[in-house]
Amino acid sequence: MARKYLPRVADGVLAEHLGRIGAVLIEGAKGCGKTETARRQAVSEVRLDVDSAARETAELAPRNLLQGKTPLLIDEWQLVPGLWNAVRREVDDRGEDGLFILTGSATPRDDESRHSGAGRFSRMRMRTLSLAESSHSSAEVSLDTLLNGERVDGGRAPLSLDGIIERLCHGGWPADQHRSLIQARANVHDYLEEIVFGDIKAVDGVRRDPKRLFALLGALARNIAAEATLVTLAADTTGMGVKLDPSTVGAYLNALQRLMLYEPLTAWSPVLRSKARVRTLPKHHLTDPALAASLLQAGPAELRRDMKTLGFLFESLAVHDLRVYAGGLGGAVSHYRDETGVEVDAVVTAGYNRWAAFEVKLGTAQHVLDAAAAKLLSFAARVDTQSSGAPGALAIITATEYAYTRADGVAVIPLATLGL
Repeated sequence: MARKYLPRVADGVLAEHLGRIGAVLIEGAKGCGKTETARRQAVSEVRLDVDSAARETAELAPRNLLQGKTPLLIDEWQLVPGLWNAVRREVDDRGEDGLFILTGSATPRDDESRHSGAGRFSRMRMRTLSLAESSHSSAEVSLDTLLNGERVDGGRAPLSLDGIIERLCHGGWPADQHRSLIQARANVHDYLEEIVFGDIKAVDGVRRDPKRLFALLGALARNIAAEATLVTLAADTTGMGVKLDPSTVGAYLNALQRLMLYEPLTAWSPVLRSKARVRTLPKHHLTDPALAASLLQAGPAELRRDMKTLGFLFESLAVHDLRVYAGGLGGAVSHYRDETGVEVDAVVTAGYNRWAAFEVKLGTAQHVLDAAAAKLLSFAARVDTQSSGAPGALAIITATEYAYTRADGVAVIPLATLGL
């Protein structure tokens, strides 16, 4: 029986892109749902990963491949990188919008040599399912309305802490949503092995030692949602019985990023009222926090006993979902830290002077919320609102309980009440 399609934030983004440009490139990690989302709006398709005749045609006579009814989906286009320029020329020749949808789960190694797609291509990023997309969030609190400055007034999380932990370990891959937690976790493990033993070589043709790559992935999992340097990550791999130098770590991270498995959270650099320097190290995140849980061999039972690790993984889950919702608004997610130690877990920007700042806290004890609110207010006071605008919201993302606005104006939002 065919699986039911789960509506995605990307559905609306894709429709908007097709209405204004000739070709759309959907990028995202393998299995995140790019092909099924593209099929909902494509009229014809070519699947290069399973059709050897299509690959040969793409190599020898690419224009012949582009004559299908439009929008034409070209799945896993990076298997024949020369298609990029063929599509670009076809868009120029036809002068129409909504002609092609390209999907890719890796950036090809000759990416730098491709001609510019400006004016012909737009890019959009897909990720695994957010809690709202998998129907585990009520989506009562809209990120869009938060950015517009609307007050949070009510909403209760449909998930308990145990429910959050289970979703974190289960992962957001569409194909696993009907499967049990045990089955989904086994598939996450297999997914990682497939990346390490196969897919990563396709990025740049370099053969890497699987043991060393697993060691680095383990180091990333132990430093999830943290600003560990390349030196720190290299040192962290020694406990796995391997030795990596920082330059090798950097090269491995680049390959993982091109596979869209590794997704660092960059630093936000607003204009400040003070002269404090902004730190620029990224925070480390994988494309789905279930990958980190698998690498740590941490299921629900282990995470209930290790609340510190659970806290970092929960922050990664919150960043993941914020990225999905921000993507629906044409926005982005960053983090903030300056030299005085003031930091914020996530800053969403979407449009000119439109932003909101978030702290992520697993617990809801009053002293925890008070400290988080004080941190957000201190941060907001440093931002030069003449240059960056005033924040639409300052909010604490929690695991459970109710959504409301505190007396100091800081919102409290359970992750399972958040949506686009």
